[in-house]
Amino acid sequence: MGDLLGLDPRWGWLALGLALAAAEIVAPGFFLIWLAAAALLTGVIAWVVPIGLALQIASFAVLAFALVLAARRWVGANAVVAADPLMNDRGGRLVGEVVVVTEEIVNGRGKVRQGDGEWLVRGPDTPIGNRVRVSGHDGTVLIVEAAN
Repeated sequence: MGDLLGLDPRWGWLALGLALAAAEIVAPGFFLIWLAAAALLTGVIAWVVPIGLALQIASFAVLAFALVLAARRWVGANAVVAADPLMNDRGGRLVGEVVVVTEEIVNGRGKVRQGDGEWLVRGPDTPIGNRVRVSGHDGTVLIVEAAN
């Protein structure tokens, strides 16, 4: 990297760090930012302490490994709690709702209406028009029980 395009290795590390940070912005995954930090720190270390290219590469590898490991541990210990954990779980949102049977439940299978849509259901045999309570779901099939 010393003679690569006539670029001083210190500037190369700083450029690599900025490029990796920009890549994290374009394709977020919370991984490249740690490699960017390692490259920037390597550039700063190379600027302050006159070390050779081999030692710069080694320091980048050690810093990258340490930062990624530390970040994984920190994220594992400080998990983000969703404001609405059922946001993308339509079946989960319906648990507890009372719905109307639109296709008779026979041999444990039928359909119910909820809002403007119909859902496949599993549950006790029930005639059309009766109300049932959603007690769970298995993928896109609601599990129902008799409403009290």
